[in-house]
Amino acid sequence: MLNSELKRILVLGAHTDDAELGVGGTIARFAAGETEVFVGVFSICEQSLPSGMPENTLLEECVAATAVLGVRRDSLHISRYPVRRFSDHRQSILDEMIRLRETIKPDLTFIPSASDKHQDHQVIHAEGMRAFSQRNLLAYELPWNQEQFHTQLRVVLSESDVAAKSRALSCYRSQLIKQRAYFSEPYLRSWATFRGLMTPTGLAEAFEVVRLNI
Repeated sequence: MLNSELKRILVLGAHTDDAELGVGGTIARFAAGETEVFVGVFSICEQSLPSGMPENTLLEECVAATAVLGVRRDSLHISRYPVRRFSDHRQSILDEMIRLRETIKPDLTFIPSASDKHQDHQVIHAEGMRAFSQRNLLAYELPWNQEQFHTQLRVVLSESDVAAKSRALSCYRSQLIKQRAYFSEPYLRSWATFRGLMTPTGLAEAFEVVRLNI
């Protein structure tokens, strides 16, 4: 599939910040061009917030972060499934994905990798495979959740794409409090540099090809 064929892309994340971490540079790259970018998030993780924070904290941070990447507010779809309980809501999640598929009609959809060990990410992968059968699918990596990742495709990024990803993730102040290293600019840059070793710019995000119809 060529870039010119990508009129709409959809990124599915179990939680707020998944899309930005796994696909943030790619979102920035395509949103800056003529491709419409849509993001679907299935939990705002109220139960995982530091004590005393308002329950809508991660929703507001997600809106701000995706806006930095160039995603319009009306292209951001947020649901409120309970974190770590997705397996209790599989049919509802599948139905919601099908509605997104039929409404957006994406040319390419991104889902978590099958090797991601987080239980909610596993549900989004499995139901994404069902909802988008016969459609173009790429799986993204979140290295702290995976023992292995078999990359077959890289999206070449520019310096501005990586900078936008870093700025977007800095919007998640509730997560920065937890001092998670993978939100830091040095980590994000080293990750993009490692994946970009064999690309023209030396920067990239890597994906597993689940299905790609050319």
